[in-house]
Amino acid sequence: MNETKRLEQENPLGTKPVGSLLLEFSVPAILAVLVNAIYNVVDQIFIGQGVGYLGNAATTITFPIITILMAFGTMLGSGGSAYAAIRLGEGKKEEAERALNATFVLAVFFGILLAVLALLFLEPLLWFFGATERSIGYARDYASIILIGTPFSLIGPALSSLARTDGKPRLSMYGVLIGAVLNTILDPIYIFVFHWGVKGAALATITSQLISAVVLAGYFFRYGKNMRLKASCMKPDGKVYRFIFTLGLSSGITQGVSCVMQIVMNNSLVYYGDQSTVGGDVALSAMGIVMKMALILVSVCIGISIGSQALVGFNYGARKFERIQQIYRMSVIASTLSVIVGWLVCQLAPEYVLQLFGGGDAQFMAFGVKSMRIFLGGVFCAGFQIISTQYFQATGQPLKASILSMLRQLLLLVPMILILPLFFGLDGVLIAGPVADVGSAVIVALFMVPEWKKLKEAVEAQKAGKEVALRI
Repeated sequence: MNETKRLEQENPLGTKPVGSLLLEFSVPAILAVLVNAIYNVVDQIFIGQGVGYLGNAATTITFPIITILMAFGTMLGSGGSAYAAIRLGEGKKEEAERALNATFVLAVFFGILLAVLALLFLEPLLWFFGATERSIGYARDYASIILIGTPFSLIGPALSSLARTDGKPRLSMYGVLIGAVLNTILDPIYIFVFHWGVKGAALATITSQLISAVVLAGYFFRYGKNMRLKASCMKPDGKVYRFIFTLGLSSGITQGVSCVMQIVMNNSLVYYGDQSTVGGDVALSAMGIVMKMALILVSVCIGISIGSQALVGFNYGARKFERIQQIYRMSVIASTLSVIVGWLVCQLAPEYVLQLFGGGDAQFMAFGVKSMRIFLGGVFCAGFQIISTQYFQATGQPLKASILSMLRQLLLLVPMILILPLFFGLDGVLIAGPVADVGSAVIVALFMVPEWKKLKEAVEAQKAGKEVALRI
């Protein structure tokens, strides 16, 4: 207990005012996630202008592969940082350092493994993800290069999460910003100057991922505040691996089920698009842009949830339950307000957004406007869902976090994409979006209301001088 008290005095996560702490940790995370989303959109803009809508269709087809890689990087980073934050809150610095090193080793291992497997089965994967005769060549060119950078695409996100837990939220932001800026500079050079098309966009992406990974790994090897990368700490540790996978599972599932959703959606768009006047390639390209815009809309929510995770995890380890209440309440309010602003833009002016992507084709523009308005109709609910899921993960409740992670995309959206088009055709794919968003918000509330009551009881028990046990 004395060690915990000493650590609380050194670490502001347990003592600094919650409002300023949330701002300090969330703003860099928001900028990092937002910039990451924006440069994915910029990628799509340059490809649309330089290659055409078939180039954008190819990136949409490849996106499930990228999502799988993101799932592993996010799982490792979220699990490692959640475990490290709780242990730092308990004053167990050595265990936190083991979590950092284990996360790094796992990122390298899975990065190499996934790259090899995906390259071996690339062609059938692309057909499975919704490729058409017209788009398969572009998709193959893009994906084969993207996969070369897989280890760096896992190391970057994993160490970024741990940098926030180490008390360096700005470093996490800088690691992403450096890569994003470089990607934005290289994209037009490779596409328009060297005329490398989608291959150039892919080369720009893996270069940015490499730089981000080097910056973050370099910090932990030499300058880590509470945790450092050390060869002596990289020996296999089954116990730490288990905690990383358990605590990070919900975040990994969120990305993983997103991949399942994208595969189902891509194939549904091609199938029902070809049965309509829109056409499968046009539907695929337009919805790819809508999905990228959806990522921008929820970027602030994700950034706030990432920033709050370290705060909730540390204060949970330190048994500061009243501070956890304040962090959760502020996070939900801020994320909800932010997503409503973006939602209004997509509802009131979707055509201006689509024009950025070289939307000269009238059919593409018409379907894109319709898709943005309908599919994103219920996205204003996203803030509450994202913050609540992250809360359960940060407080050592992986089962609930995993269920809520699967809820929106796997348990609601995928069935709706399969069922509604049977009655409404291509429009059914669009209607599935708001149905899943609103439905999942209601179910998340059913989980969160009793949890909030337990949190209040823990606060009251502490005020009465009683000891409250942790779940981990």
